[in-house]
Amino acid sequence: MTRERPITGERAHRAGAGALAPALALALVLAGSAFAQDADPAANPSATDPSAASNGAEAPTRTPPRRPGIETVSPLRAGSPTSPLLGSSTAGSSSAGSASTNLFGPRAPVSPGDAPAASDSTGDDGVSRLPRFRTAPGLTGGATVNGARPSLLRQRAAPPRRLGSATKQITQARTQQTTTDLRLSPVIQNPVSGVPLPATFVRLGLVNPANVLGLGLGLNTIAQGSLKPIDPAYAPLGIRIGALTLLPAFTQSIGYDTNPNQTIARSAQPSLVLRSEGELAVRSDWSQAEFTSEMRGSYLEYPDNPGASRPNAIGVSRLRIDANRDTRIDVETRFLLDSQRAGSPDLNAATASRPLFASYGASVGVQENFNRLQVSLRGSLDRQVFEDARLSNGTVIRQSDRDANQYGVRLRAGYEVSPMFTPFVETLIDTRIYDTPVDQYGLRRDSDGIAFSAGASIEMNRALTAELSAGMQHRSYVDRSLRPIDAPLVSAALIWTVSPLTTVRFNQQTGVIETAVPGSSGAFTDVATLEVQHDLFRNLSINVGATYLSNNYEGVRIRERGYSAFARLDYRFNRWLTFRGSYLWSTLTSSSPNSSYEGHAVLLGVRVNP
Repeated sequence: MTRERPITGERAHRAGAGALAPALALALVLAGSAFAQDADPAANPSATDPSAASNGAEAPTRTPPRRPGIETVSPLRAGSPTSPLLGSSTAGSSSAGSASTNLFGPRAPVSPGDAPAASDSTGDDGVSRLPRFRTAPGLTGGATVNGARPSLLRQRAAPPRRLGSATKQITQARTQQTTTDLRLSPVIQNPVSGVPLPATFVRLGLVNPANVLGLGLGLNTIAQGSLKPIDPAYAPLGIRIGALTLLPAFTQSIGYDTNPNQTIARSAQPSLVLRSEGELAVRSDWSQAEFTSEMRGSYLEYPDNPGASRPNAIGVSRLRIDANRDTRIDVETRFLLDSQRAGSPDLNAATASRPLFASYGASVGVQENFNRLQVSLRGSLDRQVFEDARLSNGTVIRQSDRDANQYGVRLRAGYEVSPMFTPFVETLIDTRIYDTPVDQYGLRRDSDGIAFSAGASIEMNRALTAELSAGMQHRSYVDRSLRPIDAPLVSAALIWTVSPLTTVRFNQQTGVIETAVPGSSGAFTDVATLEVQHDLFRNLSINVGATYLSNNYEGVRIRERGYSAFARLDYRFNRWLTFRGSYLWSTLTSSSPNSSYEGHAVLLGVRVNP
């Protein structure tokens, strides 16, 4: 019968420590002072007193003397812990030994006097194979750091206190902490999208906007772009030059047009159409200013009707400078190059080709905020020039007497009732001066105009943004034979995000434009455009829209009513390649002889974003 000795004195101390080894292992490793006291021969006489073994106690492995300071070898990386509570392999205390082995893997026996060495055990290898993006504090082992041994470093800065299991702590430290190697961090480039587009049509003033029914087929409009930002996966990244991002694009299309010259049905000559279009959009990345620009130019070639071939270009650039918190400076430049249709009342003749005209200008304004009150003053300068027309018999129709300049000043004051609603009042004064004081019909067409309007800017939850205004305008002419014009002034611009997939845009504008019709002082014009975009898929969108046009010539009995409808499909293969198909139907009914027309056009093309 085995006689068990009572557990008293130093044996009780060793037995209790062995039983608590799994729970206190990590705390004793980091508690350097307690660790050193347990390993000190004076504090642990059983480690050096041979009488303990002679009394029948199991002889523990002799612990070598400690070096000065705190030992840096972690029980997870060393082959044999030096603490008797962390793995003193005893023959009698199996519970302590098994607990230590289960936690940290088997250990090679250490003879007295051997220094701690790196372990090749299976458990330690599992930890060492973890990805080492960042070394956790206190896991440097026996390696040197900047030429100094870790033991010296630990004397200067005590390691942070650990919580939880040692193995779990190491795993979290090596797999869940942020990597410091920047080469392993992904580089994300935000797509450039949502560049502001110019107005749907130019400000009604000098030029005749009868060609807005073309809707981007080389006529008097800007080809409508996306109503909302393109999906980031298919948005062009652009070309970065300093703080500017350039977004070039080129589109080549082929199609068929039933009435390229937009003339009466009996004179229509259908033709194949080849359209080449280049675009350039610019977007800035400045802290206290913003620059946006979009320019488009195209050329339509009709092989079966060469007289209808013509260029088209339009562009708008805007610069905003934030002088301070309450002062803003706005600068805008614009240009338009287009052609007159053969049946226009201003020509009053069947021309052999479509004569070109150009309009360009700039405006500069300052906006000052007085708390909720916003006051802006803007001055503008616009000019238009016309090319002489040539008839089929060689006769030249001079149009240089239509070249003119327009100077205007616009004053606007608004009060921000809330971030969603800002009412405003606006006054516009302008004058139009022709290069030739008297035109070929003996009329002096210089004129002065004034307009008053009131409206509001509305923004509701970013789903609906609108600016609506209404008022009256008056224009008087130098020549007494030209009747003054009084007309309503209506302006509307609305963008409604019906859903994340559907967007609606509506524009309406009225104005008094210049004309060369004998006996007419000018034409009152009203243009309205509605467009809807719906995304069928992330890379497939469809645009449908319609346009209404009304021209009433003052002093003569000429009335024009125009309608058009279009549909466009864009399929994006990737960021730089898009397939585009479009269809346009347009018609114009006029009381002027040989001015009415109707036509259909279909285009299929490929758009490339380098």
